[in-house]
Formats: sequence, structure tokens, C-alpha cells
Amino acid sequence: MNDNKDSRLGPATGIGSLPGTDPREAAKTVVGTFGEGQGTPFLPELPSRGPGADMIGRTAGLLVEVYARVEPSGWRIGDRPGRDTRRAHTWLRQDLDALEEFTQGYEGPLKVQAVGPWTLAAALELRGGEAALSDPGACRDLAGSLAEGLREHLADVRRRVPGARIVLQYDEPSLTAVLRGQIRSASGYRTYRAPDRQTVEGTLRDLFAVHDGPVVVHSCAPDVPFALLHRAGAAGVSFDFALLTERDDDVIGEAVESGTQLIAGVVPGTDGPLSDPAGSVMGVRTLWRRLGLRPGSLSESVTLTPACGLAGASPEYARGALAHCVRAARSLADDPE
Repeated sequence: MNDNKDSRLGPATGIGSLPGTDPREAAKTVVGTFGEGQGTPFLPELPSRGPGADMIGRTAGLLVEVYARVEPSGWRIGDRPGRDTRRAHTWLRQDLDALEEFTQGYEGPLKVQAVGPWTLAAALELRGGEAALSDPGACRDLAGSLAEGLREHLADVRRRVPGARIVLQYDEPSLTAVLRGQIRSASGYRTYRAPDRQTVEGTLRDLFAVHDGPVVVHSCAPDVPFALLHRAGAAGVSFDFALLTERDDDVIGEAVESGTQLIAGVVPGTDGPLSDPAGSVMGVRTLWRRLGLRPGSLSESVTLTPACGLAGASPEYARGALAHCVRAARSLADDPE
């Protein structure tokens, strides 16, 4: 998959979440910013609407024959679909309706997002209150349910936007903590044992195979496991560029040389002053020189995004940040050195 030219996300895109509660306004902003070859539009997520529009609840709503409800401690697996599941379905349907409205006649890449199996297992509680991560059987069942639900979801997106080349993004912010055994139990006094790395990789590989197009993984946590994600079949890895250090150089260089698309979060995800577009990509250019990579390959290998989702930003800043990613990508293409 990594050597497929169609795996490219284009020069810029967003992570997924936006502020506000209006799906039509969000879809209009995304398609207007990234359409016409400027980058990759995406299906917006609006967590400010409440439970079921949040990252975990939205993906929980995609699960097949597994249902979740909101408890004071978070999302918990239950016996039957309830109000929270119905609300998640309603929010997603509204988002898809809005996206379909603003992508009439659109042809090109389109990104959709879902929480990955390990972050989902770390966040969803079993009936007793412990995370699904505590039970290997529950992790397998959850991954299987997610795979089935995503097949249905992707088929729906294809029907609605027939000209789209869909890119599937898995959000895995907890993946590094899962691998290190750092996810805390319900009591908070202990942590769950880290699953075997081969099990983690195999589960990801199976989930990546759900989609016959490019799959990317997003994490805005430190120490993203680039090599593991590449082995599992990810075409690209999305990360917060500010969290990289020089000790990451080798793994980044290997990722680029193996064909992995770098989806670099270079624009802050919350309100603040934005530098000029060239300043936003100065660190990317410096990294490229340090790695001894060909400058001309920069725009081919790197997609620019905000550092993380924009749900915590003001609407004005969020619109500006997405547009800034487009301008910064243009600067990188025009002057890679």
C-alpha cells in the first residue's frame, strides 16, 4: 500500500474535530478549504454537541452488536442499544448528510476518521468498570465489531460521495501508553499489563485490511511507534511535529525511505498567533536537511495538518488554522530548501 501513489493525502488536511455544533457549516468549511486540489477534505467531527459526537462515542456508535452507554466514569459496554447509541447514530447521519450536500460532483481524496482498536479498548469499560483492555477476549471482540461496523460505514460514504477516493484514519492517541503498560485501571492504583506487541500489530493489520484504500494512523502523543505502524501496513502516520526530538531522526528517516507518508501537525490546535506560512514549516525543512533527504521529496512525502483536533479552538481560529495549513503546504512546495 505504501508504494501506491494514491496513498498520498495531498498537501494539507485536518485531523477531524472542529468547534461548534452546525454540521453544515463544518462541512462547508472543510470542503471549501481543501477542495479544488488544495488538500484532502474530511468528515468533520463536532464533539461540542455532547455524548455520541465525541471521539469515543462516535466510534462506539459504529460497532456491530456491541453497544455502549455513558456512565459517570465514561463509556461502558451494555446489553442493548440505548439513548446514547441512538444519539451517536443521529449525529453521524447529520454529519454525512452535510458532507454529501457539499461534495456533489467532488472527485478526489476524502478522509474519514474512527478511533483505533487499542485506544478504543483503553477507553471503553466492561460491565464491571474495568477497561476492555484488561480482557484479551474483549479486545478481540471489540476489534471484530469495529471492523464490521467500519465496512458498513465506508460503504455508506462511498454511496454518498461516489467520486471520492477514501482515506481511512484511525485515531490512536493511547497506543503508546497501551504498548508501555501505562493505562490505569478503574481504581487508578495499578495499570493494565501491556499486550504482546505482535498481538497489537496483528490487530492493527486486521483493522487496516478493512479498507481497500490507504489507511493512516493519528496520534498526538509523544513517541509514536512509527516502525510498528509501518509493519502493520499504515500508508501514513499523523503526529504532532512539536513533540519530535533528534532521537526520533532514525525512525523518521526509515519511515520516509520505506514510503510512509508523514502527516505533520505543524499548526497549534488551540487559539494563538499563527506564524507566517514559511515559519510554520521551518522545522520540517530543518529535519529534512538533518536527515540528508532530497529537498524535492518534501512535498511528496509530507502532508501538513494542525497538531491535533480543533474542537477546543474558537470557530474563527479553526477556520484560520485549516487555511494556514494550505498556505504552509504551498510554501513548502514552492521552496523546499
